[in-house]
This record gives sequence, structure tokens and C-alpha cells, in this order.
Amino acid sequence: MSDLTALLAAQRTAFQAEMPVSLGVRKDRLTRAIAMIRDNADAFCDALSEDFGHRSRDQSMLTDIVASVAPLGHALKSLDRWARPDPRKVQFPLGLLGARAWVEYQPKGVVGVISPWNFPVQLCIAPLAGILAAGNRAMVKTSEFTPATAALFEAVCPRYFAAEELAFVSGGPDVGKAFAALPFDHLIFTGATGIGRHILHAAADNLTPVTLELGGKSPVIFGKGVDMARATERVTIGKMLNAGQICLAPDYLLVREDQEQAAVDGLKAAASAMYARLIDNPDYTAIINDRHHQRLTEWLDDARAKGARIETVNPANEDFGASNSRKMPLHIVRGATDAMTVMQEEIFGPILPVRTYAAIDDAIAEVNRRDRPLGLYYFGPDVAERRRVLDRTISGGVTLDDVVLHVSMEDLPFGGIGPSGMGAYHGLDGFRTFSHARAILKQSRLDVAKLAGLKPPYGKTIRATIRRQLG
Repeated sequence: MSDLTALLAAQRTAFQAEMPVSLGVRKDRLTRAIAMIRDNADAFCDALSEDFGHRSRDQSMLTDIVASVAPLGHALKSLDRWARPDPRKVQFPLGLLGARAWVEYQPKGVVGVISPWNFPVQLCIAPLAGILAAGNRAMVKTSEFTPATAALFEAVCPRYFAAEELAFVSGGPDVGKAFAALPFDHLIFTGATGIGRHILHAAADNLTPVTLELGGKSPVIFGKGVDMARATERVTIGKMLNAGQICLAPDYLLVREDQEQAAVDGLKAAASAMYARLIDNPDYTAIINDRHHQRLTEWLDDARAKGARIETVNPANEDFGASNSRKMPLHIVRGATDAMTVMQEEIFGPILPVRTYAAIDDAIAEVNRRDRPLGLYYFGPDVAERRRVLDRTISGGVTLDDVVLHVSMEDLPFGGIGPSGMGAYHGLDGFRTFSHARAILKQSRLDVAKLAGLKPPYGKTIRATIRRQLG
């Protein structure tokens, strides 16, 4: 704890001495962050695969390396525009008398980042795009579940940044608890909803503003006239990416009663076409550790014991029980009920419950009786039905006719609502999340108080001003 406190103090002292933080300094830090990831891309991919037991190299390049460089580059190109003072209107009569008002976006100071294990490079670096663009310094707590990646960050970061600018720290739950309790100027946490509650409690003692990027059960709705082959393929891509270990992964599928079999057939065909084999397939990622593999296995056993029909997509008939790879095929859970754990908890693995509905309002009601999800996905060409789903549900974000992809659009805010999170970042929204919007009013040289009758003793002038303001 003392080392963390000293590091925070050193960053805050350096921040105070540097103010104001020029755009040139901010751009240099963004440029160095890009170089840190690009220069060490292969090493990061090696570390990711070591941490997971096996992780697709191409996937890691796309979802952790490219997805880290892209937001940094976007911030670098957009910073001049984001940082401009924002002129605001001045209320009558001050505007007529020459007063001006504007908002300036200034850095908050030192931002703490607590990142998860599922995308342990990207979810460390993507928040830094807004943090560094806003002129802050940062401390990043990496996940203990990905120790090789965490160690690599600690080894390479000092080549690009002084510890007073950016530092990575690692450790188990005790370090995480101490980190969350530090008096940061802002704290962003990405992870499970349950841990998010603890983070919020810890930050409350310091009145630290918090951004929580959590998870939840993100639903997929197949609507009227859905292109079943296209929709099931896109859902399968999103569900099997990173073996389903994504906070935005499709968590359950809602499909019309008369289309359930077609949906299941489409999912199985898509999974078999993309992953003809799994155990020795370099494109398919393993479950992160034995505990999570056991958790998923137990949830399948629970569903099976409570009456679910589980269809395992194993086109090569591989013996996963004899393998120590922790790879798990896609499991489609039919007849899933609320009594089953797979319909109570965020799955975070290659398991997809399929539920049916009679009318679209039934599907909407299914979504609305659960916690508000991080993502919602609707497939279908019917404009009125799509509009009804959008109008009558609430979620952190939405992708239409696909899954997950709204998170990769830098100009869209990314965040949850309620149990799926609070606050948002990415692009301009991230810059503003990690900035203080400072209101500034410049008064006229005229004696406004006298002209408006605001100086005691009060009389007819102030009463006229009050009548005018009240309309």
C-alpha cells in the first residue's frame, strides 16, 4: 500500500508542476503509447497465449493490439478539435452588456485504471486514449489472472514513460483492494458487476468519481423476417470470439417459437464451418483457467439436471475430456429456464441458451424483467418492429443486424447502465469523461449590478428585472 501511495503522490506532484498540460505533451504521450504497443506486439501476443493456455494469435493481434492502437490514433488525430473551448450562451441581460461564457476542458490529475483478464492489453490501453488526451497521468492495475501480460507491461512501460507519467502495477485481490481505495482524481474499472460494487464502495470514501464498465446478460432478438443464415453466423462469430469470454458476448438468444429449430441448425452449421476442429485449432482460444472451466462445466450440469437439452457443436467428435487444453466447444442450451444458472448469471464462455417467444412484446418483456444489459442485439428488416425494440428496452448500447461491433466505433460512447455499468468512454466521450468541464464567465466592464438594480438599496429597477425574468 505504501508503494502505491508513494507512486500516486509522485504522479500528482509531477502533474501539478506541469500544469497547464500542453496539447504537444499530450500528443507525445499518445504517440509513445502507440509505439509501446506496436513495438512489442509479438511479445504481447506470446504473453497472452501463455496466460490463456492457448490464444489465437490472429485474434490477439486484432482484439488487443489493433484495438489498442486504434483508439490512441483516433485521439491523436482528434485532440485539437476535442480540446477547443466550448462557447456557451449568456443569459439576458448579461449577454447584451458584453459578458461572455465558455467551457474549458482541463485534466483531472491522476486516473486509476483497473483492467480485467479477458482482453488484458486492450482494456488497459483503450482507456488511456481518453486519459492521456485529456492531459492526465495514470496508474494501471492489471489482472492477476494474466500474469505474463502484466509482467510484460511492467517491463516495457519504463522504456516509453517515466513512472510519474504512466505506471503499471500487478498483484492479487489485496493489491486490487488497496488500489481502489487510493484517492485518485478518477477511477475506471472494467470487470464483473459484483466486484464493481466493491470498487464503488472503496472509491466513495475519497469521493472519487468512478466509471464502471461491467457486464450482464446481453440478449439477441431474432425478429420478423430475419435472414437466419446471416444472423446465426454473426451471432456465432461473436459468441465464439475469445471463446465467449467477452463482456458484450451474446448471452442468450430469443427467437420465435416456429423458428427455434432453424436458429439452432444455423448456429451449429456456422460453428462447424468456422471451427471444424477445436483442440488443435490455432484460431480458437482456451478458457482462461481451470476455475472458470470448472464453473462453465458445472453450469452445464446444472442446466442438464433441470431439464435442458444441450446440443454440443463438436464436428470432429473430439475427446475434450482427454485434453488438458481447457478448450470448450459451443454448447447450445435449449429449454433454458430461469431456474438454471445459465439464465441467472453472465456466462462468459461458449454457452448459448436459446429461448422462444410468441410475439415481439414477449421478447421485449423478457429483456425488461432482467437487469439492464451492457449490449442488446436485434436482427431483422422490419422497421416498425426494430423501432419498438429500441423504444421499449434500455441497454448500454445496441448493435443492429450484428453483435458486439458498436464497441469498436470510436465515435460512439461505450458504457453500461444500472448493473451493467455507469459512465462511458471512447472517443470524444472518453476525453470528456476524464476531463473536468470548467465553466468560465467573463463579466462586462459595465456596472451590471447597478444597471440591473442588483445593488442595495433595492428599488423599482430590481423589481422590473424580476418581473421580466418571471415572464
